[in-house]
Amino acid sequence: MLRKITIDQVRQGMYVHAMRGSWIKNPFWAPSFALDSQDMVRKLLASGVQELWIDLEKGLDVALPVPPAPASSPAPAVPATAPFRFEHAQPSSMADELQHATRLVKQSKRAVSAMFDDTRMGRLQDFGTVMPLVDEIASSVLRNPGALVSLLRLKQADDYTYLHSVAVSAMMVALGKQLGLEDAALRDYGLAGLLHDIGKMAVPPEILNKPGKLTDDEFVRVKGHPAAGYEILLSAGAPPVALDVCLHHHEKFDGSGYPHGLKGEEISLHARMGAICDVYDAITSNRPYKAGWCPAQSLRRMADWGKAGHFDQQLFAAFVKCIGIYPVGTLVKLKSGRLAVVVDNSKSLLQPLVRIFYSTKANSYLPPLSMDLATAGALDSIAGREDPEQWGLTDISRYWLDAA
Repeated sequence: MLRKITIDQVRQGMYVHAMRGSWIKNPFWAPSFALDSQDMVRKLLASGVQELWIDLEKGLDVALPVPPAPASSPAPAVPATAPFRFEHAQPSSMADELQHATRLVKQSKRAVSAMFDDTRMGRLQDFGTVMPLVDEIASSVLRNPGALVSLLRLKQADDYTYLHSVAVSAMMVALGKQLGLEDAALRDYGLAGLLHDIGKMAVPPEILNKPGKLTDDEFVRVKGHPAAGYEILLSAGAPPVALDVCLHHHEKFDGSGYPHGLKGEEISLHARMGAICDVYDAITSNRPYKAGWCPAQSLRRMADWGKAGHFDQQLFAAFVKCIGIYPVGTLVKLKSGRLAVVVDNSKSLLQPLVRIFYSTKANSYLPPLSMDLATAGALDSIAGREDPEQWGLTDISRYWLDAA
């Protein structure tokens, strides 16, 4: 039996079924949990949550009897027969969504870390606990596709294991939206992206984080993670899409991938999507053994790999449209000879908002200047992409973050 209570009625020994309000404000990674310590009670009281539902079959009731919740305030649930729909928010600016995405990244790291810890300890039982996170990721992407994906690209090498899963989830949603998929499918694909690498919890951390080249035996261990993840998810009752993406996100379109050497359309649509999203985040992220490539360079490399048979080229073309021809954070050279970094490409793929900061003619930095290249009065345009390393630029992200 569920009972709706107010925050002042909370006490140790209760089992929280759900809380009213944003998942980001939840001080715990799961939406349902037992309040088995006073420390957890204090965290809940300090969270700002005003109302919640408790499960009387799993924990204590309030200290004094209270009348049941009125019929107009039932526990939050979606009827099993109703198709899932996101409550679409109005499109938001890069600046507004970055503020939300910053909080979401912090909470996501904690949630995925806890989920992976549960997996290592054999405590992972179901995926209802991570669906609020998937919904938050998807909602952010639907409001502004570039904000969360761009912010996640800046993750530190130490955060890669956890935030890579969040990034792939976000890109799966963005790519699915580009393909015109329904909300229920976007949710499934977002969950699949979040869980696709869970098998790496069966690989020793010293191998995953090794800064040097792996030995043959170590590489075999790493290549076993899709099958290990599949077994973990299967035992926990994961949905079919998540199982398939986990097992087959390292398959290649030409049949040279693993673990089954599937070829072409033998690989499902969602697994082909997962392969593209997984590789893009991997090569744009800082890793223990290499620095991430810039977005534009990564897309160029992936285009070459696609021609060589690694990816479904039609899907990759859709992915480029989704990420942007000039992804946020790309260094570009303008026809005026100035260098700029792309700040927002949501309005125009070819004429994005940029932040100008360097003159190649004078070989000197300029006061940062934002310019929307899509406006009629813009007096400049993009001449081409540039490699930050060739200009000795190690931290261009600060320009687009400050501008946004």
